[in-house]
Amino acid sequence: MFISHLPKLHSHFSIFYSTPKIIITSALLSKSKTTPVSHFSSVTAAANTLLQTPELLQTKNLEIEDVLEKPHVEISVEKLFFPPDTDVSSDSRPLSSRILKGSNIVLSKYAGNAQVEQAEFVKSSVDTEACPSEGLPEFALVGRSNVGKSSLLNSLVRRKKLALTSKKPGKTQCINHFRINDSWHLVDLPGYGYAAAPHEVRTDWAKFTKDYFINRPTLVSVFLLIDASIPAKKIDLDYASWLAENKIPMTIVFTKCDKRKKKKTGGKKPEENLQDFLELIQKFFQTAPPWIMTSSVTNQGRDEILLHMSQLRNYWLKH
Repeated sequence: MFISHLPKLHSHFSIFYSTPKIIITSALLSKSKTTPVSHFSSVTAAANTLLQTPELLQTKNLEIEDVLEKPHVEISVEKLFFPPDTDVSSDSRPLSSRILKGSNIVLSKYAGNAQVEQAEFVKSSVDTEACPSEGLPEFALVGRSNVGKSSLLNSLVRRKKLALTSKKPGKTQCINHFRINDSWHLVDLPGYGYAAAPHEVRTDWAKFTKDYFINRPTLVSVFLLIDASIPAKKIDLDYASWLAENKIPMTIVFTKCDKRKKKKTGGKKPEENLQDFLELIQKFFQTAPPWIMTSSVTNQGRDEILLHMSQLRNYWLKH
């Protein structure tokens, strides 16, 4: 495969660059190759059954049935993301009943511990070596400046001012760690592509951010934020390409999915921009990367991201 292994420090854990345990039989699929994820049967019952497995955690206020219904796009089976150690042939439930709303992500047996109970700022670091050394698993948020990164982070932890938001793009200039539930980290990375920042500063940001991606052993996955309210930008495509070439585990988070352009101005819907972006990056990946639609205004995608993070994190901890 084009992408088969993670960098040496990540060699024990591959999110989607290696082939997961997937066996899809005809009984699980419809006659066509498309799984119409807008049609679900027995969603709540299936979700409740899924949560009874020992590996899965109590989700408290997180309503699982709410994240397994009413998706926004139809997804063909080959474009779904199956987490590691996922065997759908051993499950009698329809595959469509296990896809997180507004995403291509199949919910696995490792989903759990998803609820955020506590969040606190830990420290800002100017290089990888200065980052926290507790050894906790972590997820890094990165994206073009003004993509809504800090707003998404605040939405995930339900706190308006945990991460500094600013009308001035490029405000984040360090690697910022936030400890969640005393058990894992969310990491806010500098935004890229802000033209008003001095060239030498932009270069330094890119250098230490990419060093962090390659040399941080506790990094579970990078969450690459893409503005779905506008057409795909070359700088985002280049970033996705770089992550793929360097075998960095990643999830694409489409932001601002609540915004609707007027047809008379020729603007596309977020769903259309999303599909365009995915088509443009598919050549970088042997298998489909996971993606989720979000909005920090409506909190769309919040619970889906937390569940996805939980299944990646729990798999990482066991392997």
